Order: sequence, then structure tokens, then C-alpha cells
Amino acid sequence: MYLPSLFDSFFMGGFECSTHRRHDGRRLDLIAATGHDRHAPADYAALRRQGLRSVRDGVRWHLIETAPGRYEWSSLLSMLRATREQRVQVIWDLCHYGWPDDLDIWQPAFVERFARFAGAVARLVRDEGIEVPFYAPVNEISYWAWAGGDQAHFNPMAQGRGQELKHQLVRASIAAIEAIRAEAPKARFVQIDPVIHVAPASDRPDDQAAAEAYRQAQYEAWDLLTGRAWPGLGGRPEYLDILGMNYYSDNQWFHGGATIPPGHPAYRPFQGILAEVYQRYRRPLLVAETGAEGEARGPWLRYVAEQVMAALERGVPVEGICLYPVLDYPGWTNERHCPAGLLGYPDADGTRPVCAELEQELRRQQARLERLREERGRLASALS
Repeated sequence: MYLPSLFDSFFMGGFECSTHRRHDGRRLDLIAATGHDRHAPADYAALRRQGLRSVRDGVRWHLIETAPGRYEWSSLLSMLRATREQRVQVIWDLCHYGWPDDLDIWQPAFVERFARFAGAVARLVRDEGIEVPFYAPVNEISYWAWAGGDQAHFNPMAQGRGQELKHQLVRASIAAIEAIRAEAPKARFVQIDPVIHVAPASDRPDDQAAAEAYRQAQYEAWDLLTGRAWPGLGGRPEYLDILGMNYYSDNQWFHGGATIPPGHPAYRPFQGILAEVYQRYRRPLLVAETGAEGEARGPWLRYVAEQVMAALERGVPVEGICLYPVLDYPGWTNERHCPAGLLGYPDADGTRPVCAELEQELRRQQARLERLREERGRLASALS
């Protein structure tokens, strides 16, 4: 069995921090929309009370770089100092779909500016006394390339340019890593993308080949970062440190068809996906996003946690599960209340209601992990 130890807590909370522009041109800022910017100290304290001492959170580039090379740090400093006061470990997302308006994402200047920004963030975090920071340089390169480069769902609102956008985001991630390591040599990096399963819609060989090709495409961004594919982009194995995998109930589907629901004969157990990713890259894994809405929240966490613990029993190094988003949030496209969090909308004092069902399931899974640790400890003592 593998016993996770990389993060301060195995179960984590993730704050939705998207900052992209929608198809209608409106910029989203989910940190502000959820009230997390105003209530960060209370939010971190609430998560600590739930045993979530590690979190994902966002650095809002578009707010900070007010002009080329000019940084206004107040939005980050208040949150950064709150994490220190509440003794919360953070994986900081540096580019969660958004960038300053004066930049053209398709141009070399995007990569250069992002690298300088990442280095500046690393200096600030270092000067605040954080010796081993964690960063997610560019969130969901593969999904962003599809949604923004092929489907025009959000910025840069392109179609048929997904591969081009993916290459640009890989370049930006590599440049950011180099800039951060120059300031903070001990920094760790989480490269986050969805993991999926795609099943053929029939037994026809062409359907099977198409489904497998689509399934294999989930690895493209990680392969580019390692230099397995398109080495001219500058990828090297050391750019893949921790693999962050986003996994939801709709991450499996029939090629060209409907979602495969859990329990269906074609549904692939999540522990198998975890094992395949580890065998391919031999890197520590993090379930960087997972969650559900409404009454499905507790059962979904139960399924994911049971699958992860089965993978741990098989020796797969999964270092954590991040409840994402950990706060209820307004929907990207219509501002509807999405009841997906462990915590709800805040009152005037910043107090948030707790989803009792999800809290109970989290407690059960935390206790289960502790029992596994104790059993492993007793076994180790008996064998020594």
C-alpha cells in the first residue's frame, strides 16, 4: 500500500478561480463572485475545521498586472497572508483561463509576459516566507485548448485552432516553471488536466479506433511537457512533477454519443484510470478536482474516495483528493446557484452554511484513511 505524505492534508478544498471571458465578452472572476476575496480568512479557517489544511486557490493575473511589468499585489497579498495566519498550504493557480486584456494569447509576448509574471509571483511568495510553494502554472491545457481553441466557448473564442493553442499554453507553462525555479528552487508544480474514458459506440473496428484515439488524446499536453511529443517545444521530463487529474461523473462517454453513467457495464472504474496514468508517467498523482451538485455530493465523494483508496492499496501514489469547488458558486453562463460545495454562500459576516451530507461523507473517508494508516503502521511494526 502507498501512504500519501506530500501535502499537509490528503483531502483538500479547491476554490473556483476562473477568470476567463465568456463568448459574450464578459470577464468572470469566481473568487470575487463567491465572496472568497472578501472572506478568505474565514474561508481558510472553515476549511481547517473540516480537516482540509491544503487547498487550491488562484492568482488573478488580469487584476495584478495593471500594465506591462507593473504589478498591483493587494489582491494576492491579502489572501497569501491569510493562508499563513490560518496555516493553510496552497497550490496557486497562476493562469486559470484568464490573462490581461492588452495581451494577444497567440503571440510570443504572451509566453514572455507570463514567465515574468510567474517569476514575480514566486519572488513575492518567497519573500512572504513560504519555502516550498506549490504552483499550477496553466490550468487544464487540454480542456482550454478544446473549449477556447476549437469550440469558441470562451476566450480566445477560436475554432479549429485547438492544437495551436495547446502548443502555446505548453510553451507558457514551461517558461513559467523556469522563471519560478530561478526564484524558488524548491517549488513544486502540479500539471492539471481532465482524465477521461471514451468507449466505442459499436463493435465496428473504425468506431473502436476512433474512440481509442480520442481517449489517448487526453495525454497530449503531458506528453508535450515531457518532450515525448513535439520536442521542439522544449518539453523535458522534469517539467512533469505532480500530475493533477480532474474527474467528474461526466468524464466518461461513448464516442460521439451519450455520457456513460457509473454502474454501466461500459463504465471504467476510476482506480483503473489512476493506475494507467501512473504507469505511463511514474509521477505522483493528485485528484485535483472532483465533485457533484446537490444530493449527489456525498455519494460521489464516497465513490471517488473508495476508488482512490483501492488504488493506494495497489501501490499507486495518489497524494490527495481535492473537493472542487469547495464553495457553492454562480454558474459560468447563467449565474445560477450551483450547489456543489462543502460550504455555501456567505452571510454578511462571512459565515457559510455547511452541506451536512457532504461533511458526513468527508468525515467517514477521513476516518477510513486514518484506519488504513494505522493498519499499515501496525504491520510495519510487526515486520520490523
